[in-house]
Amino acid sequence: MTERPLRPDSELGWNALYLASEWTAPGDRDSITVENPYTREEFASVPAGTPDDVDRAYEAAAEAQESWAEQPPQGRAQVVTAALEFIRENREEILALLARESGSTRVKGNAELQTARGMMQEAASYPFRMAGQHSESIVPGKENTAVRVPVGVVGVISPWNFPLHLSMRAVAPAIAAGNAVVLKPASNTPITGGLLLARIFEAAGLPEGVLSVVPGSGSDIGDAVAGHEIPRVLAFTGSTEVGQHVASQAAETCALPALELGGNNVHVVTEHADLDRAVDGGVFGSFLHQGQACISINRHLVHEDLYDEYVERLADRAASLPAGDPTDDDTVIGPIIDESQRDQIVAYIDDSIEAGAALETGGDHDELVVEPTVLSAADNDMAAAENEHFGPVAPVISYSSDEEAIELANDTIHGLSGSVHSEDLEQARTIADEIETGMVHINDQPLNDEPHVPFGGMKQSGVGRYNGDSILDELTTTKWISVQREPREYPF
Repeated sequence: MTERPLRPDSELGWNALYLASEWTAPGDRDSITVENPYTREEFASVPAGTPDDVDRAYEAAAEAQESWAEQPPQGRAQVVTAALEFIRENREEILALLARESGSTRVKGNAELQTARGMMQEAASYPFRMAGQHSESIVPGKENTAVRVPVGVVGVISPWNFPLHLSMRAVAPAIAAGNAVVLKPASNTPITGGLLLARIFEAAGLPEGVLSVVPGSGSDIGDAVAGHEIPRVLAFTGSTEVGQHVASQAAETCALPALELGGNNVHVVTEHADLDRAVDGGVFGSFLHQGQACISINRHLVHEDLYDEYVERLADRAASLPAGDPTDDDTVIGPIIDESQRDQIVAYIDDSIEAGAALETGGDHDELVVEPTVLSAADNDMAAAENEHFGPVAPVISYSSDEEAIELANDTIHGLSGSVHSEDLEQARTIADEIETGMVHINDQPLNDEPHVPFGGMKQSGVGRYNGDSILDELTTTKWISVQREPREYPF
């Protein structure tokens, strides 16, 4: 087998845009410095795209899309399958790149690759699942057919926390369904969230123009990507505030916004919980990737009968988690992505303590590594609980009845994910049914993502669903075609 390197064959390396399938030199564009969040050392420079680059990318996508959609389904499926193989060939290099750019520990990197590859495997089947339907007509001699067709061009704006997966979960299905894509990755992770996908699909043989990657800050090119007249779907993952702006931009051109936004997810531990399982889930759900996930546990709601023991166990486990260099295989807690995120997390901790929360463990930081922190005596109005803290912080709130737990859980603008622990499955299901959230997991924790199961939120946590048939519905549209087989009589 011919070796296919991870980095582009171009001597530019990662210091390029990928416009209409061409690695484009920086020219006189501004640059984005890519830093290792653990060492704070620069390891790459990436050109910052301009609104003109966005125009060029969308125009190329529109030009390439029709012929790509006309490819037989096995051709489109083959490209996605080849992209999967390329990831398999370069697994270790991709894991190392995720560690250097996004601070991913080994366990987080493996989880991200698993979810990304699972979504790609699902996407490879989409070309064969774009079925229409035949319907009888109320008009004599008429035949009705509804066919499923790609929307055309899809814009994707992706975040920095799980950059490969959260870009790939939109890009791979869109391409498989016959669309062309323009991707703007987060400026913190322009490589693993953007240029890496360009390299993957280039190696897989994707035709020219079907994918472009335009790095850049949201303040500079975000509106150009979201408000452009060409895309018919705009897929965005990020904060609720920014997502609302993106949706308003997309609405100006009647593009469909597919949004996965913020979360304030609860981990409900009832009086009938298996405490070992509840703590295991609480540790994983709060501290994977330093809590930098929209579906991480944001609040632990624990019944008063188990509260003290739960807090003690959770704090002991949190204090034992190895923190530091994400390239060390044993590290669980790596760095926060940048100083502004770290400062926000630390402020939430300090404000909560000032408001009466008790610091059980953690609370300090070394550069960008924030210690896993457990706060007891917390309530819903404290900063670390009220806000999506996006860090390794576990506020633990006591409650006395199922009704109170449900009320506390729903006391937020968000409704993304959650979990409920009880050995009484009827109790657990009743609580799960009453929590206003798009996803809830019984005797588990909120960090779950399966490629064939709908993924998304309620309230201000988003619009639409990813994965399975749900994302295929977002990225395609139905077209009614009728045939009048026999002459029709008209009233005039």
